[in-house]
Amino acid sequence: MASQVTTFLMFQGKAEEALTFYVSLFPGSALERIERYGPGEMGAEGTVKLASFTLAGREYRAIDSPVKHAFGFTPAISLFVDCESREELDAAFARLSEGGGVLMPLGEYGFSAAFAWVNDRFGVSWQLNLPFA
Repeated sequence: MASQVTTFLMFQGKAEEALTFYVSLFPGSALERIERYGPGEMGAEGTVKLASFTLAGREYRAIDSPVKHAFGFTPAISLFVDCESREELDAAFARLSEGGGVLMPLGEYGFSAAFAWVNDRFGVSWQLNLPFA
């Protein structure tokens, strides 16, 4: 049986920029550890070999893939965020959708007080939710 399951994000040269952006969005978030590729290693020197970070207290890991691949992130898997206030949701929506794409506009859909679904500029999909009080 697995002792821990952690979400793992694979970027292509933008991992550190994305992680720095993500940890700025939510309280209880931090870039915990970052290891970079050095000279002569498989990845481009200075890119992320392995990073650990937390978002609102949950652990994630990320890399910059040293191998180019023809796939990226898909909205079939997204990060679901229950926001504590409409202001938090509005701010997250504005920052995450900037340079990205809106899959479901910010609105009231009946299953919560407010909801939006976006792909950020790095291709990661986010569902932003304000639960009913």
